[in-house]
Amino acid sequence: MSRIITALIALPVLIASIIFPPLQTVFVLLAVVAMVIGLYEFWHLAKRLGAKPDVVVGYAGTAAMLVAFYFDQPQMLMLIVPALVVAMLAAEMLRGAPFDKMILSAGATLLGVLYVVLLGGHLIAVRNGFQSPLAPNLSTHLLSFFFLVLMGSDTGAYYTGRLLGRHKLAPQVSPGKTWEGAVGGMAASLLMATLAHYWFFPELSLRAALALAAVMNVLGVIGDLTESALKRGASAKDAANILPGHGGFLDRLDSLLFNAPLIYYFAQLYWR
Repeated sequence: MSRIITALIALPVLIASIIFPPLQTVFVLLAVVAMVIGLYEFWHLAKRLGAKPDVVVGYAGTAAMLVAFYFDQPQMLMLIVPALVVAMLAAEMLRGAPFDKMILSAGATLLGVLYVVLLGGHLIAVRNGFQSPLAPNLSTHLLSFFFLVLMGSDTGAYYTGRLLGRHKLAPQVSPGKTWEGAVGGMAASLLMATLAHYWFFPELSLRAALALAAVMNVLGVIGDLTESALKRGASAKDAANILPGHGGFLDRLDSLLFNAPLIYYFAQLYWR
């Protein structure tokens, strides 16, 4: 029940920030808050393993990346990522001995920023980067398609797995996931893609919509299992308990993070 209540509160705000252009900034703020908290949760998992992530350097790199995505300048990342690596290693060195955790801590800092912010930040670029008189609603349609497919996939997998699940998908990583649920999730994602094409996104061909949704579904499952493996490695059931019924922000971002670069670069190739 708490899972449904949380969704009923959060979804209207998310939908409004996607559909109504004046609320574009609200979407950006939601994405920034989710990534900042998700990154903190990732580092919290790393600390359970003995790492000491450099929060100052990590969030400085996060801020730089978010600015690049906000202005739809992903090429700036070619400068930001090397600078982040140098700053992070220098900070670890200046922290002083003992150095036995330097590799672990530096790796946790860098991986957290790349995993959560570098991947997830592409959604901000989608929201801000596809605004033109020739396609005034493209950004809205892209994000609507993105969330409709992934949420449909997640819902389809969850309920199909509960009703019909018999064969474990990856028992060592996530015992609750089944092949039946995966099939239900794929069917739901393709159904949502078809609905999106005929409902509001005719400029995306049905063939392309179905292919994109299928790839998104597979990446979503991989992203979900990856985050489950990270939690299992840190002996944690959830990344946090911030969202009732959903765990932490990282638990909600898992499938979105792997798909955010896909939707951005697909749109770049398809329409530009």
